[in-house]
Amino acid sequence: MVRIMHKDIGDILFSEETITARVRELGAEIASDYGDKNPLLVGVLKGSFIFMADLLRAIDAPVSVDFLAASSYGDKAFTSGKVDLTKAVPADTVKGRDVILVEDILDTGVTLKYLKEYMGTLGPASVKICVFLDKVTRRQVDVEADYVGFVCPDEFVVGYGLDYSERYRNLKYIGSLKPEVYS
Repeated sequence: MVRIMHKDIGDILFSEETITARVRELGAEIASDYGDKNPLLVGVLKGSFIFMADLLRAIDAPVSVDFLAASSYGDKAFTSGKVDLTKAVPADTVKGRDVILVEDILDTGVTLKYLKEYMGTLGPASVKICVFLDKVTRRQVDVEADYVGFVCPDEFVVGYGLDYSERYRNLKYIGSLKPEVYS
């Protein structure tokens, strides 16, 4: 029997239309802030790839792109507290550049704090953080995003690139995953 993903969703928190409008606003804000400086957008794989693609198209200004891969979750529903960096960005790509780390969700902050500090060791002109979702109530470390798509309630959310055990990334909306699916 084929499992229908939508049946695993409790509530739709952010619709496809709402997401599209907000990503366009973020793109315009970044374009305004950076003008013709050509910042380097660094997407955190895998979760950010859909958001980053849409954000990139919404920035009407010069930008460059790279990716890194890091996780403190693995295939679990909670952080391990240890960040694994599995794909790095070359230092010569970052040196002297304005860097914007692009991430799907800022939750505990463990991963993004580590990545911001890591990027800082590579000699950038600046490092800012852009997140699609911010779960402010879950923060365990001191890190804040400079650009935020939406503040997210403390629910396990999937869709628009966010996954649970590599599933649900392809949903066009953000929905809360029913607890019986991940518990």
